[in-house]
Amino acid sequence: MFYQYLSPERIKGFENYKYSAIDTSPLSNYVMHPFWNQVVKLVPTWLAPNLLTFTGFFLTLLNAVLLSIYDYRFCASSDSFPSYPPIPQWVWIICAINHFLAHTLDGIDGKHARRTKSSGPLGELMDHGLDSWAALFMPTCMYSVFGCGEYSCSPLRVFFILWSVHLCFIFSHWEKYNTGVLYLPWGYDISQMVLLGAFLITYFKSYQYWKFTVPLLNMGCGQIIELLIYGGTFAMSLPVSLYNIYCAHKKGELKQNSLWEAMRPLVPIILLFLSTTVWAIMSPTNILSNDPRVFYWLVGTVFSNIACRLIVSQMSSTRCETFNWLFYPIGFAITFIFYSPNKSSKTEIQVAWALFILSVVAHIHYGVCVVQQMCRHFQIHCFSLKKEGKE
Repeated sequence: MFYQYLSPERIKGFENYKYSAIDTSPLSNYVMHPFWNQVVKLVPTWLAPNLLTFTGFFLTLLNAVLLSIYDYRFCASSDSFPSYPPIPQWVWIICAINHFLAHTLDGIDGKHARRTKSSGPLGELMDHGLDSWAALFMPTCMYSVFGCGEYSCSPLRVFFILWSVHLCFIFSHWEKYNTGVLYLPWGYDISQMVLLGAFLITYFKSYQYWKFTVPLLNMGCGQIIELLIYGGTFAMSLPVSLYNIYCAHKKGELKQNSLWEAMRPLVPIILLFLSTTVWAIMSPTNILSNDPRVFYWLVGTVFSNIACRLIVSQMSSTRCETFNWLFYPIGFAITFIFYSPNKSSKTEIQVAWALFILSVVAHIHYGVCVVQQMCRHFQIHCFSLKKEGKE
């Protein structure tokens, strides 16, 4: 647990790091921030901001676990699968409360850090790093609201929805890697409120409330949400990121000195997308039908590890990695699955579970070691405002 993931160059980069972000979202500026400014006053000043960040992530994880227990195969909210009992109503209100608290904690952690004069690179790294993992859980929780029946989407389409959310996240940090400024996407707070509303409506009206088709579009609610997510990523997030990078280039403020250096952060993302898409589409036993959840978890965890390494690079102003070592076991697993003489759904699911467990252990090891290394260097505690004594 004392492995040195951060090179001296990156540690030095963190020493010179200054937070720079722009939030132009009307929802954030006129609704959420005024609310958070009042809520943060209720937080005791002895409480560490990172504790708020981690608690918010834990509540999001708790929702994912709870829905996995009652709806592992995403069939409980669908009349097309009568053998799967509906999710108990109390689960929805618990999910709504957890989600509201998680969103609130994510909104006030930075404010509390400035309030307690404890702002630093570790807090931002933890905030965005945990957000990159939480990006996996929110779409899968939304999928449990609509189920996989005729009014919703197939597991393969949910896989692409998940990737759309991941791309929206990575575009903003790729943009910061090139411009030095984090332009917060509008879709984040909007998606948070949509998911909260979905939980509350499902609690008061039951999952059957969503079983209708919009006449003009001839689409179910789950399918409309799918289009909105694609629109938020490819019609809003990506064009804005490209425009901001272009403006930085025109002003001579671009941090990277060549097109290749500017595109480096996207290389591992493209590799992960292509390899997992090939696996999902050409799976010998159709893993997305047999166990979609473990496949989503695997992809989301590896994505988070890639995203965290990008965040480290852009915060420390160092060169981004183009290859993640987790591609080795993924490539080996895909080759084994496709060319194994014994092609069975059980074997493929076991391989996916083994990869998922490996990726979780590797990701947690990376996160814990990086946090400990930064704490030792800056002489601070992660979950306490107490300062280390000078050596």
